[in-house]
Amino acid sequence: MNLSTVGVPKARMLPEGFVYLDEWIEDCIIDAKYAGTDNFMGRPADGYAQPLVVASAEVARALVRAADALRAQGWLLKVFDAYRPQRAVDDFCRWDGDAQAQRRKMIQFPRVDKAQMFEQGYIARKSSHSRGCAVDLTLVHAQTLQEADMGTCFDFMDPMSWPESAAVSPVQRRNRQILREAMLASGFEPYACEWWHFSVRPEPYPDTYFDFEVR
Repeated sequence: MNLSTVGVPKARMLPEGFVYLDEWIEDCIIDAKYAGTDNFMGRPADGYAQPLVVASAEVARALVRAADALRAQGWLLKVFDAYRPQRAVDDFCRWDGDAQAQRRKMIQFPRVDKAQMFEQGYIARKSSHSRGCAVDLTLVHAQTLQEADMGTCFDFMDPMSWPESAAVSPVQRRNRQILREAMLASGFEPYACEWWHFSVRPEPYPDTYFDFEVR
């Protein structure tokens, strides 16, 4: 554990190299999707004891740069997830194997056969989130605190979620581009299938899949 956290309640201590994102970016909005029910499973994922977002220090530093650039344009960050315990990924895999677990189908995977999620790449047994390099996020209007219209919700399992999808409107595509440009300029790499997903480069822990609880 990080010895610099002496005096911090044990429940708030993190392994060295990881931080609570809202302590680095005070005006970011935390919407920890996997700590609640607003996600593709419709329930909390294993490993999320609190509705918090933990990130590696490398991700946090790069996000500070992105937040500064976007704030000047009238935007704030809303963060859905960053570090993800391996036990949560394992939970996703168990959910995938339960054919009856279809509660969120019409909201987040209306055109995907649940049995094809591994084959189509929507769920994997290993995640860059568990290596501490990835973050899922969107933009919020600083004046209204309303989310930017990105054309789909977070974790919408469909080609419409591809950043360059032609199925979304010009305004929605432009909003995606504003987020993308700020993240690229801050040291992140986008993911071709999800407008909300970015990974910091170089990766801080390319060979390690962490499993400590978010608490």
